[in-house]
Amino acid sequence: MKTAHWQGDLQQIRHLRLFQNVAASSLALLLKEFCACELEADEVLLSPFNRNQHLYLLLEGQLKVYLGSLDNQAVSTLEAGECAGEISFIDNHPPCAYVVAAVPSLVLRLHRESLITLFTQSPQLMQNLLELLCERVRQGNQIILDSEQNANIDALTGAFNRRWLEQVFERENTRCAFNSQPMCLLMLDVDHFKAYNDQHGHLAGDYALCLLAHTLRNQLRPKDSLTRYGGEEFVILLPEMTAEEGRSIGERLRQSLEQASSFYSPVGVLPGVTMSIGLAQMRASDSLQSLIARADSALYQAKQQGRNCLCG
Repeated sequence: MKTAHWQGDLQQIRHLRLFQNVAASSLALLLKEFCACELEADEVLLSPFNRNQHLYLLLEGQLKVYLGSLDNQAVSTLEAGECAGEISFIDNHPPCAYVVAAVPSLVLRLHRESLITLFTQSPQLMQNLLELLCERVRQGNQIILDSEQNANIDALTGAFNRRWLEQVFERENTRCAFNSQPMCLLMLDVDHFKAYNDQHGHLAGDYALCLLAHTLRNQLRPKDSLTRYGGEEFVILLPEMTAEEGRSIGERLRQSLEQASSFYSPVGVLPGVTMSIGLAQMRASDSLQSLIARADSALYQAKQQGRNCLCG
């Protein structure tokens, strides 16, 4: 980062978000404290390994924000008029992210002592900074939420994964027990899936799994959890459902998949698949593992009876 020539322009900085509605007399004091800096493309402005004493205002160009590593995908982009480094600038700790120039950029750098002095003279400036910080916190919370959601989703089918099943089971088991409500679980397995892959290819098998997940998910309640348990096995947790109600749901799902005798895919028209289903109702002494074990035993019976049926 090298110092750049910048003619202090009161009109230019008063339009920046941070300085909106701040008195011109207060801004005039800041003009003497600003230092303009040029950044080359890919130059690191802020790093978690370096303590930051400055607030940066982006006048021209674009900055990318990375969490954890520069090898990760950027989580946000800062455009002209936005600021960077405000959190570390305030708490005097190292930044929590990397900020990198995406293109050649021009920033204004202001030392923390200069701005802190101005806070006492301009409550509006403090309010603007607080609003910016609130936006940063909300963006950070959304990133965390998205990351957690992605960590619980099977990338191929869009169904939940086993990690999510373990979490939701504890929650639903506690809730149903507290309200004296039943709960049951369906374990599903695609019939003759190895033969399907051998005949049509593994890519076709992937599309068949996506078809299954899409078909089932569209017929479940929001409180039901469709989980890809492994390979071609799926688990559906049905809170507030008795075994009789679970059998009705399972049979309806089985028939809906059976009726999709063929489907369109990016590799052409493919034959549909069927599934065998095992059912188990929750007992007071059950853990997730024991409940799945009983559903798996019922699933084995369904396979022994010729597949494409439900047992339990």
